[in-house]
Amino acid sequence: MDSKDHQIRLFAFQCLRKQVDIYGDTLSRSLLEKGFVYNHQQIKFVSPKGIHKPKQLALPITITTAPKGPYADKFSKAGMIQYKYRGSDPQHPDNIGLRQAMQTQTPLIYFFGISPGKYMASFPAYIVGDDPTSLTFTVAVDELNAIQTLPENTGDAWQVAESATEARRAYITATVRKRLHQRTFRERVLAAYRQQCSLCRLRHTELLDAAHIIPDSDPTGEPLVSNGLSLCKLHHAAYDNNLLGISPDYQIKVRRDILEEEDGPMLQHGLKGLHNDKIILPRSQSLQPDRALLDRRFQQFKDVG
Repeated sequence: MDSKDHQIRLFAFQCLRKQVDIYGDTLSRSLLEKGFVYNHQQIKFVSPKGIHKPKQLALPITITTAPKGPYADKFSKAGMIQYKYRGSDPQHPDNIGLRQAMQTQTPLIYFFGISPGKYMASFPAYIVGDDPTSLTFTVAVDELNAIQTLPENTGDAWQVAESATEARRAYITATVRKRLHQRTFRERVLAAYRQQCSLCRLRHTELLDAAHIIPDSDPTGEPLVSNGLSLCKLHHAAYDNNLLGISPDYQIKVRRDILEEEDGPMLQHGLKGLHNDKIILPRSQSLQPDRALLDRRFQQFKDVG
């Protein structure tokens, strides 16, 4: 294994870890294109190609699934990521690069497109399978501290803590899948509501949540925009705890005991003042809250109140 590749790759993971600590695991395309600086050289995390190998590295460093890309990347029945070849030629240089990464167990970064311009970062990711018949690589995600640092000038493949590696990767990849669904749901709901709380119009996205009408713990609580509401953290908590409800005709109802309570201006303006107002709706009718789901949830609110 090229020791220069090894050192740059570890440095890239450290830089990306810092970005995730600052911005969360959903990062902008512009940030990824900016990349990082190593020995006075700018190295991008992504390029127009889905399989990205900077000139400074011997093997690819990232694989990317575009939000509306040409390849149908997905999860297998076993829960692993199925990443399509570049094109239909198994001997394309990019496909050969990933095959070599599999043989040496070289860690990569996997970016999954959540929405246009936004990608969820998962790393380290490993190529653990190759199926030329379906033109597909199998990818698993591991924990960063499983990588064991190698001494420089070694010719060995990357070393990984071997204790229950397969089971650990299966578990972590399953959590990636869950986070992916959560992040995708959030981005789509917030986009439908034009990045604002549907009750109070607050526009600071760091204070906004995608709330489920029917919880995702319920078998019918699907991660669809029509089962979601864009709510600020205050109104999300109030909705989840039945301090307020939303009727099937999109009217906000505040629980009677809250209306009768006397407190400071936050209660008055943050909750009581919303009583009988109507929520803000997505412009597209297909993205608006499902009235049947609202009615089902509203019955729960009335039972509590």
